[in-house]
Amino acid sequence: MSSEQQYIELYEQCREIIWQHGSSVMNAERDAAFRRFKAEGFPSKKVERYKYTDMQELFAPDYGLNLKRLDIPVNPYDAFRCDVPNLSTWLYFVVNDAFYTKREEVKMPKLPEGVIIGSLKEHANQAYNQLAARDKDAVTDLNTMLAQDGLYVFVPRGVVLDRAVQVINILRSDVDLMVNRRVLIVLEEGAELKMLFCDHAADDRRFLATQVIEAFVGENASLDLYCLEETHYKNVRVSNVYIDQQANSRVNHNVITLHNGVTRNKLDLTFSGEGAECQCYGCVIADKQQHVDNNTLITHHVPHCTSNELYKYVLDDAAVGAFAGRVLVEHGAQQTVSQMTNQNLTATHDARMFTQPMLEIYADDVKCAHGSTVGQLNDAALFYMQQRGISQREAKLLLQNAFINEVIDKMQLEPLRDRLHYLVEKRFRGELSKCKGCKLCR
Repeated sequence: MSSEQQYIELYEQCREIIWQHGSSVMNAERDAAFRRFKAEGFPSKKVERYKYTDMQELFAPDYGLNLKRLDIPVNPYDAFRCDVPNLSTWLYFVVNDAFYTKREEVKMPKLPEGVIIGSLKEHANQAYNQLAARDKDAVTDLNTMLAQDGLYVFVPRGVVLDRAVQVINILRSDVDLMVNRRVLIVLEEGAELKMLFCDHAADDRRFLATQVIEAFVGENASLDLYCLEETHYKNVRVSNVYIDQQANSRVNHNVITLHNGVTRNKLDLTFSGEGAECQCYGCVIADKQQHVDNNTLITHHVPHCTSNELYKYVLDDAAVGAFAGRVLVEHGAQQTVSQMTNQNLTATHDARMFTQPMLEIYADDVKCAHGSTVGQLNDAALFYMQQRGISQREAKLLLQNAFINEVIDKMQLEPLRDRLHYLVEKRFRGELSKCKGCKLCR
């Protein structure tokens, strides 16, 4: 049986159950996604955007699914303790793929008038799947077929949230489990939002998590999006992010992988209005047999937009990393400014890094550049530090920290930035990185 066949049969057999526990808006998109998925199946490694990760292999195991929406015995407010200094946030939880609605355990300031943060099942509207459906991606279609809940965030015109929204995605199960999480973010004109997603696994089980994030960023709006993964080596995470930017909007997208098993992140960002800009940053620390694949596509559809990408990897042991970035400048998108950089350190001869930065330009008045490097720690620098009494291990840690901190220093959320400096150092030292008092395991 091919990997996709089990999901085709699952949907055909359980369609009524899935629809029963979904909303009318989400259900309206399922059958079309199913037909595309059934016709195309999972992409092979011969498909350009999937050449570094075997999707057939990732989706081959038979995972359980909670299609009947049974209650999960966990109180996230009791299990999760975040002690990031000065990180004052509106705190929410998504348990597996369901928005956690029992909020009596914590007191938070009231949200500004008109702001909605809640269950996608309850609030999904006509914006749902409008960006994702254009991609015709198999994982996105599978998520659309099976997702029954997730997160909805709406910030009305001119509203500026003065603190970040923190969403803790908790994977919790007594058996191996597949979850399909969905996120819809809508920012109207002039709205501003900072969002932090933290992925954690609460049990020592195999998890397969698909996630689709759609973000509509209106004219003059601003979105800072941070995605931090701290799960474990049994976790498979496939995340597809779709962002549409209108005129003079600003997006700051950050993806940080500190602990994982296999991770595949895809970002599709489109400039639909002139004068918009985006900053896309990524940092990866991987060792053992871990695999991290970041794939980006930034489409300059209109003139006078700016994009900047910086992704850095540090790979140890037999870890595998991949970065494939493509900037597409369409006809008429004059005065485009774009810079793409991927820099990587492989600490051992067994670590592998694949890098493929690409520019595709159909306009003649642009400033675009790209570059990538793969190397090892500088022997001269290590020798210099050892000559001054620093051990080889400590010298290696200092150089790795300095390398990865260039990305972290660019993050705008200062308390998170400071905390990440601390977590990255502990990660390089092989120490646990969970916060004091947090019961979530590693």
